[in-house]
Amino acid sequence: MKKENSKEQKSIAAGQSQTAVSLTAARLSLAATAMFVVLLAALHIIKPEFDPSWHFISEYEIGKNGWIMQLAFFSLALGNIALFAAIRSQIRDIWGRIGLALLLVGAVGLVIAGIFITDPVTASHDSLTTSGNLHSLGGTLGIAGFFANLIIGWKLSRNKAWVSARWAILLSTGLVVIGFLVSAGSIGIMLSQNNGAFGPGVLVGWPNRFGILTGCVWQMVVAWHTIRIGSADDDEGE
Repeated sequence: MKKENSKEQKSIAAGQSQTAVSLTAARLSLAATAMFVVLLAALHIIKPEFDPSWHFISEYEIGKNGWIMQLAFFSLALGNIALFAAIRSQIRDIWGRIGLALLLVGAVGLVIAGIFITDPVTASHDSLTTSGNLHSLGGTLGIAGFFANLIIGWKLSRNKAWVSARWAILLSTGLVVIGFLVSAGSIGIMLSQNNGAFGPGVLVGWPNRFGILTGCVWQMVVAWHTIRIGSADDDEGE
């Protein structure tokens, strides 16, 4: 009997420890993602020389105060990694693990994008730098985050423990899909109308920002509900 009680106590302690880690990670993810949004918004004031209607957010890395955009990318990467730590215990099947892995790939892409400064959107192919090419690689890896959002959102919406958050998760996941289609679609349509070249007449800037922000909304929604559900479970455990 004593051994059974000891095992049960250890199991409860382990569960409480996991909940504590999950809650801390979720709060960190929420704060780091919100910090990215704040820094990005501030850059529209700090660096007004970059017209947001046709410049990508990565171009805020160029020139004076470019470190702020780099910090923003690192902050969003931290949000991804923290969210991975917060929800990994909630997703156990193979598709869920693939989604979590893609979330980390997206974080790696953000770190690369933060380390290597992009080239101007108007740069010719011959003038592209190694730093700019590596930044583009980071951006390509960052697309993995979109698929992570889809897979994780679907898996969490089917998790019984997340039933109270189901619609919020599904709606935010749907918003991510819209954001991706708007961002990618605007690039395809605008470039086809301008001989494949970016410039003042190629208005891809706002769609780019919309796509990025929908991903941030998704991440904050998931982090928020991780905190809410975890706190409720913790109260019940007490």
